[in-house]
Amino acid sequence: MNLAQYQQKEMKAAKGYMHDEWAGMLTEDEDGYHFQYEESYLKQPDSEAISITFPLTSDRYDSKILFPFFDGLIPEGWLLDIAQKNWKLNPRDRMSILLKTCHDCIGAVSIRQQDEDGK
Repeated sequence: MNLAQYQQKEMKAAKGYMHDEWAGMLTEDEDGYHFQYEESYLKQPDSEAISITFPLTSDRYDSKILFPFFDGLIPEGWLLDIAQKNWKLNPRDRMSILLKTCHDCIGAVSIRQQDEDGK
């Protein structure tokens, strides 16, 4: 592997669900983190924001660090230690931890890894 390949970060993508309804996509790439609501979700009359920090909009949210709302979904303490050991997760790779541990969160929001075929 050459230096350019090593420095290029693979993109990770996750679907964000609100009450089991697909609400938007969270991605991580070389520019940081991005969240954008799905147009079909925005068109629903009963759609609600996943957080007060993400008001309903068709605009994309961008951040150099994992958005605090999503970071707050990640377990802490002994539960995080168990997840990191069992799945051999890098403690600094917050997106991978989010993808592995937040399928069934307490509350209305859950995170699921996007399938490789884009679904």
